[in-house]
Amino acid sequence: MGCVSDKKSATGVARSQRKSLFLTHDIAGDAETGRALWYVEAGRAELRDEPLGRLKPGSVRVRALHGAISRGTESLVASGRVPPSEFQRMRAPFMAGTFPFPVKYGYSTVGVVEHGPDELRGRTVFTLHPHQTVFDVPEAAAVPVPADVPASRAVLGANMETALNAVWDAGPGPHASVAVVGAGVVGALTGFLLRQLSAARVTLVDIDPGRARVASALGLAFAAPSQAPSDCALVVHASASSAGLATALGLAADEATILELSWYGDALVPVPLGGAFHSRRLRLVASQVGMVAPSHRREWTYRRRLEKALGLLADARLDVLLEAPIAFSDLPARLPVILAPASGILCQRIDYPFSLNTRQAFVS
Repeated sequence: MGCVSDKKSATGVARSQRKSLFLTHDIAGDAETGRALWYVEAGRAELRDEPLGRLKPGSVRVRALHGAISRGTESLVASGRVPPSEFQRMRAPFMAGTFPFPVKYGYSTVGVVEHGPDELRGRTVFTLHPHQTVFDVPEAAAVPVPADVPASRAVLGANMETALNAVWDAGPGPHASVAVVGAGVVGALTGFLLRQLSAARVTLVDIDPGRARVASALGLAFAAPSQAPSDCALVVHASASSAGLATALGLAADEATILELSWYGDALVPVPLGGAFHSRRLRLVASQVGMVAPSHRREWTYRRRLEKALGLLADARLDVLLEAPIAFSDLPARLPVILAPASGILCQRIDYPFSLNTRQAFVS
């Protein structure tokens, strides 16, 4: 207990020191130049200068601390596999460029507000911004990270938001038994939330036996596809593979829901809808974070949903999903390995120069 308390205390001190730094030095938001990651052709990315003009009214300037690569989506972007029909729908909130290339793409950055209104200056915030050292966003797009969530873990915010929306799409249940096929970051987070919010027995199903460690850390069961429980009232599919989808359909009970979280880009995916699919009255439902789930759309805004997702990251067990960080400057060279299908990497965290340069002064 002492270690947990000390860690929380250190996090609070760090944030207080950061806020004091920026409140004491009133940075005027003058023009400066940042650096950003751009995907420039299939399999190649580079860092480019990003000139920032003087800060506009209603905006804040954020200096990045940490970021994260969303391996599923960014691997498709990096390989030029976004189909033309989805060029507009797949634009991230602050993306620059045009699909397929070159594009500045990404949506998970945690930083400190250097200039903006007093209530935000010095605050640690989460933004749906691409990978960039310093940038300007509207005030409403800088969502404060809760005090009990470390900045390094807050990079899971976008993934947790996807998982939360998936739980809403799944419906209230009751679900006695749930299988989640594909124990990547989104699959693991969805399983974690389903277990936290219900009495269901949740099993992570994956072909990689190493994912058993993740399941155990999150309080979930684990099984290989051949050993997974069948007759599940709810099956979540998040493996982004046709084999995984076939497994998910095979684990479903009669009249069960199979919730599809995977996006396949321009791939044609065979789906086994023959056999007993119709006679068992199975429901195959897509869930995507671009819209709030219909069950919550009337009461929940995008901002409120993201705030809720960030609050759900207060559990230290979720650190099992974070890989050892890499420096932002190394990102172009490291991306081929990070995005490789067989890499086994979960959430690849990025450390930015501000975080690296101030580590002796602050706890990041």
